[in-house]
Amino acid sequence: MWVTVSRPAAIDADDGPVHPRRVLAQLALGVLAALLLVGVLGSLAARQLAEREAVNDAASMAGVIAEAVVQPAMTEELMAGDPAAADAFGATLERSLDRETVVRVKLWRPDGYVLWADEPQLVGRTFGLDEGQREALDGPTTVAEVSELDASENQFERGDRLVEVYRPVWMPDGQTALFEIYVSYDPVASRTGELWRGFAGVTASSLVLFVLIVTPLVLALLKRVRSAEARQVAFLQRAVDASEVERRRIAATLHDGPVQELAATSFTVSGASATAAARGESALARDLDAAATAVRASIRSLRTLLVDLHPPSLSRAGVVAALTDLATSVRADGVVVRLDTDPEAELALTADAQRLVHRVAQECVRNAARHAGPAEVVVSLHRTGPGTVELEVLDDGLGFDVEAVLADPEPGHLGTALIADAASVPGATLRVASSLGAGTHWRLDLDGPMGVRA
Repeated sequence: MWVTVSRPAAIDADDGPVHPRRVLAQLALGVLAALLLVGVLGSLAARQLAEREAVNDAASMAGVIAEAVVQPAMTEELMAGDPAAADAFGATLERSLDRETVVRVKLWRPDGYVLWADEPQLVGRTFGLDEGQREALDGPTTVAEVSELDASENQFERGDRLVEVYRPVWMPDGQTALFEIYVSYDPVASRTGELWRGFAGVTASSLVLFVLIVTPLVLALLKRVRSAEARQVAFLQRAVDASEVERRRIAATLHDGPVQELAATSFTVSGASATAAARGESALARDLDAAATAVRASIRSLRTLLVDLHPPSLSRAGVVAALTDLATSVRADGVVVRLDTDPEAELALTADAQRLVHRVAQECVRNAARHAGPAEVVVSLHRTGPGTVELEVLDDGLGFDVEAVLADPEPGHLGTALIADAASVPGATLRVASSLGAGTHWRLDLDGPMGVRA
């Protein structure tokens, strides 16, 4: 089972370069979203405000008609339900109504009896009073609201909704009746449009002005951010270059200093050992041979360190030559390293990709030499497609529990962590498959600019 050990998520995609077009596009989308939200909320607010104005206007109209026309025209005969009195009341009321605005008019007794209505089929019928009608009578007060026309008394009204007003009226002797008018809802729609257009015009112009003010500031800030990013990239590049130069300097110093001195010391001690042996001083000769062997071992360790610090074949001849040197430099009992790669020209790796491949292969081979026991290690590097390269390091050694090592590495066993850190770069994915007694299989996939030289 493959386990991904590299951590590409550690490279935050949001840390990439800041593009002015992208920021301006986000700003434009934000403005459009604000316009849409404000438009919806403004439309709802305009409708509510228009309905409130319509309700207030209808209530005022009902009050004027009730006091100026209805109350003076009410008689005891009308309250008793006399048809002639109802006709006379209706004739008086009709002369005062604006039929372009008033849709329906009714006069009720407190018991729900319709004394008069401009719909003849309602006159003389009794309906149960709803909550608004009772509130108007008990107040006494004027109740105005938008009616959905879903009551039984509204069976003759047309349209989806009307503005409904209830207002109590009184006879001179104190008898109470309920005056009701229905006003057309059409003015609400036109008033809503007027309010919304005014609100939207102010809002849109404000947002446009905001964009005009903010855009130069955003562009100036983007310019400064891009300049800071360029400086940061330059600093990082200089740091990388300085690190590479320093590694070369240390490698050269070690090669020209301690390594050469140790080599001369080895020759001197070997000569002294030969002289002691010729004199018959066998004990001294053995000691000198042991010292010479130790010095030569130190020289090999230093040369291995030199290759680690700055593989000369990597920069001079390419990654294939460096991997060949790596395979021949492994000295561990029972460990054999074989190499299988495409030609250097076919791989066409970038300098960064070459360093990454060599680093990962180096750590994988070292881990195998240290922990796999007697094993055959196969290092393969191949082009797998346009812009993609794959490095595989397989051994048939002891293997290990991947999950356990990743969760809690033993002290001093940091090879897996080092490999994971090295491969945690954009365009690289490092996976491992292993289990106890079944060997280990590492696979590094390089994709895009990380893998191919332009």
